Amino acid sequence: MKFSLFGVVVPLVTPLDGEEALDAAAVRPLVDFLIERGVAGLYPGGTTGEGFLLAPDERRRLAEAVVDAAAGRVPVIVQTGAITTAETVALTRHAQEIGAQAAAVIPPYVYRHSEAVLLDHYRTVAESVPDLPLLLYNYPAISNNAITVDLVMALREVAPNVVGMKDSSGSLEMLARLKAETGGTFLAFNGGDGQILMSAAAGFNGCVSGNANVVPELVVALYNAAAAGDLSLARTLQQKLNRVRELLGDGGDLS
Repeated sequence: MKFSLFGVVVPLVTPLDGEEALDAAAVRPLVDFLIERGVAGLYPGGTTGEGFLLAPDERRRLAEAVVDAAAGRVPVIVQTGAITTAETVALTRHAQEIGAQAAAVIPPYVYRHSEAVLLDHYRTVAESVPDLPLLLYNYPAISNNAITVDLVMALREVAPNVVGMKDSSGSLEMLARLKAETGGTFLAFNGGDGQILMSAAAGFNGCVSGNANVVPELVVALYNAAAAGDLSLARTLQQKLNRVRELLGDGGDLS
């Protein structure tokens, strides 16, 4: 399955109103702000957007608002992973129905699962939307389940619409190995803002940057400089981004 994406993807913060309910009307200004500043894609419902704290209906309405606001200007990758296979399938089918270009799927979280169970889970999700590109979302610190290279390679044998991974484990080596073992066809996105320089210089497809919600121009300039081989400029911009992360109290990489 063909799905191309290069550059900075933003895991959107989720606008809430004073009652801590989804503020769908505030989604469009955020989407416009980011697209006008050169981001390559939008990623609602992820960890940065506190998607796991939203009710399923709120997750659907958020995805609808982002797809509507983006209006095809950049790809929307909806994070649809949930604690059960059934809910994940339902959210992923919804993402396809509303016109999202792809979905990202974190493993079922909290409980630890065997690799065989994870393979069956992902195969079931992939088969439910055979025409929708899927990105695996590896964040074992959150999900309590790691996606391994062996799991990815086994899954690619049975689910051709699994086209890439967003990795927030901090292991650039794993993404590099996946790129190598798939002849460069597997899309590799790093989720650590402190590693954008290294991941772009390594030839990954892009980054998923939580801090790009706040400083999109800086993150886009950093990625573009590193991808173009201007490492001197990229180092300077990475240092600036690291300072932003400190000021925002990032702590761990929420993306």
